[in-house]
Amino acid sequence: MQRGYSSRSDTHPPSSSTHPDLTFSTDYQDTEDLGLPLHHNPPSHHHHQQHFNQPLLNSSHMDINPVGGNPASRRRGKLGAGADPAEEIDNRGSGGGIEMRQFGVDGGRQGGSNQLERDRPGKERRVRPAFKPPAKNWKEFIENNSEHLIPLGYLILSMITRYWKIGKSNSVVWDEAHFGKFGSHYLRGEFYFDVHPPLGKMLVGLAGLFSGYDGSFDFKSGEVYPPTLHYTIWRMYMATYGVLMVPVGWYTARGLGWSRFACHLVTLMVLLDVGWLTISRFILLDSMLLLFTFTTVLGLVNFHNQQQDSFSDDWWLWLVFTGLSIGCVISVKWVGLFVTALVGLYTIEDLWDKFGDLSMPFRTYVRHWIARIVGFIIIPVSVYLLSFKLHFLILRNTGPGDSQMSSLFQANLNGNDFIQNPLEAAFGSKVTLKNVGYGGGLLHSHIQTYPVGSFQQQVTCYHYKDDNNQWVITPTWEADPIGSEDDIKFLQDGDIVRLVHAATGRNLHSHPVVAPVTKTNNEVSCYGNATIGDANDYWVIEVVDDTVRGKKDEVKKRIHSLTTRMRIRHLNSGCYIRAANGVLPQWGFKQIEVSCDKDNNPKDPHTYWNIESHWNERLPKGDAKLYKSPFFSDFWHLNVAMMTSNNALVPDPDKEDILASNPFDWPWLYLGLRMCGWSAEQSKYYLIGNPVVWWSGSFSLVLSVVVVGLYLFRGQRKYNDFGIGEWDRFIFGIKLSFGGWALHFLPFLIMGRVTYLHHYLPPLWFSVLMVGHLTDHFIFSNRRLTLRAKAIFFGLFAGAVILVFWWFKGVSFGIDGLVEDHWGLKWRKSWNIYN
Repeated sequence: MQRGYSSRSDTHPPSSSTHPDLTFSTDYQDTEDLGLPLHHNPPSHHHHQQHFNQPLLNSSHMDINPVGGNPASRRRGKLGAGADPAEEIDNRGSGGGIEMRQFGVDGGRQGGSNQLERDRPGKERRVRPAFKPPAKNWKEFIENNSEHLIPLGYLILSMITRYWKIGKSNSVVWDEAHFGKFGSHYLRGEFYFDVHPPLGKMLVGLAGLFSGYDGSFDFKSGEVYPPTLHYTIWRMYMATYGVLMVPVGWYTARGLGWSRFACHLVTLMVLLDVGWLTISRFILLDSMLLLFTFTTVLGLVNFHNQQQDSFSDDWWLWLVFTGLSIGCVISVKWVGLFVTALVGLYTIEDLWDKFGDLSMPFRTYVRHWIARIVGFIIIPVSVYLLSFKLHFLILRNTGPGDSQMSSLFQANLNGNDFIQNPLEAAFGSKVTLKNVGYGGGLLHSHIQTYPVGSFQQQVTCYHYKDDNNQWVITPTWEADPIGSEDDIKFLQDGDIVRLVHAATGRNLHSHPVVAPVTKTNNEVSCYGNATIGDANDYWVIEVVDDTVRGKKDEVKKRIHSLTTRMRIRHLNSGCYIRAANGVLPQWGFKQIEVSCDKDNNPKDPHTYWNIESHWNERLPKGDAKLYKSPFFSDFWHLNVAMMTSNNALVPDPDKEDILASNPFDWPWLYLGLRMCGWSAEQSKYYLIGNPVVWWSGSFSLVLSVVVVGLYLFRGQRKYNDFGIGEWDRFIFGIKLSFGGWALHFLPFLIMGRVTYLHHYLPPLWFSVLMVGHLTDHFIFSNRRLTLRAKAIFFGLFAGAVILVFWWFKGVSFGIDGLVEDHWGLKWRKSWNIYN
């Protein structure tokens, strides 16, 4: 390559100088010499004929794979070429699919909204569309805004389908029992815990507030809503996110440069899929997750289309829009990380291509890096952090999720009595011990015994307040018992103690028996009683530091509740009590394993403990001063707890879950999901997809692999199936659709957690995009097919989508009476729609 070929950072030297094996007709000039954009508007044969009156490509002159033209333009296309979405179907074409060289290739697009032309050799300028004056009447207004009238029509249809009979069921349906309850906690300001980030649930609570809800309902599954709770309005607020999915789908298709036929087809599939429709009509998070997934893809597509206008206003607009969408989608559910990965992979490829562009100044390349760091990292992370900051600010009262957080965080909640704890712990005190590690729980025991190892009483970590979390600090067997008249002996660094389980009277114990999960550690159990025990009941208190008073060397020897962090060492074996978020099997109730770690790692926070609750009638109550808990510490602590709890959502082998399904069941709709009770007296909702939408999407994914493989094979055989820029545009759609689907689907194959059909709703969007991409490529952009033939194909496909939607509409709008009276809904034997 030649450095400084052009003053523009996004241009490339002629192909002949970079790839001597590429030869062209003597009258043909490089695309760059024509002043045409490399990939924003793929040029057509006819466009070049306007300049040279000759074919664009002569395949006998080409020595490349599936595409013609400058390889630099293909490289700069990255995931493909962004095209002007406003052009009509008959003004474009990508060759209509696999066209043999002897049959010829129909050219790309004519014109374009952002073309470049030269005033003189070596000088380029961008010609913008002429400014349209304000409309003088309704006719001109409609003409000037015709591009937006179609999505406006789809918006109205979407409102009809999403809002129709939305309040038909007056009882709590499916996961409304969870998310309605979480919304109630926000309205009451009570701290709670859930495995999902808080943004979506805060929006649920906001919708409840706007609907006049006061937060007093318990949201028990199947319970009838009280007359004072306007659940219909609440559901409509949540359904609005589903309403917006449809026009966003339209604009995404247009941004991909598809024909109007393909855009209509994809938008109809979004509008009339009963799976997306059903999930949007209840108080759930999924409609928000889907909308923000859609907007992230929309932002990525339009940002890609602005690559020839780097650092322009539109370029920055779509960069920031995409970053905000990423922030929102990951703040609703962590599933949003999958579409974030899609943007990340696109960005990596994009920057790698720019790295290979020797004509781009280094300063410009650094600007590209900085812009993407800001747009795709700083903005999403800021949105994510802000959602947690608001979460902590709103939930200022004690609630059911307190114990998931650190002791200091809980002490700052209104209604929490930790600050009334006696400040200094002493022998005879009854305490709860909180593991300081992120996501740590409370030291816990119960009467159940280990089914392996010593068969003694289990010791675990538990994340909820319970009497089984309480322990009494007791002297060794050899020491005199503590009497009520004896002087108070405060607990100090280096003291040897017994920890007696208050509920069962057994002693915290360890011995050289392998732990049930972490095989390198010793088992921790409860053993003996008030008169039976041995030296294996002895533990040494080792102070690490104090979050208020400083490091160990600067701290007085006495142990303070809430703030003193300590390690608990087994006297005989020298191991330390550790709880590192390892989950016990079902016999341990999926609680956290507690073991005795023989590796003395003084920096391991999972071996750190602090006194959380503290009772001792002989000691005065502590100071009412509130200890501050750092935001980032609370943020990280909660996220680790979320991850730990999410990983614990594994299938129970001893219990049949009729709602769960396997990921391989989803693409071909092997199973559906009953969302409520199935009695004849109530409206019934069945989560299932539109078979035409789901099956065509799955088929298109398989077909795409075959098509790309065939194109690559033909390219190796020196067949040229694409014009300049067309391969970029085609492969962009493949990577976007197949890559997005794979990133959303494949992780569920390796997850240990339980999975359900609604987990496939985000990847479904990418399979629908693949349908649109392939039908546009092979049918609607094929200039060999007549408009009549294209219209017939569209009518048959769209008609099938509409008819099947009408057939299954009852599963979304509610089935009344006996399900068996509704004939023909069981299209697969595995569907449990009938009793």
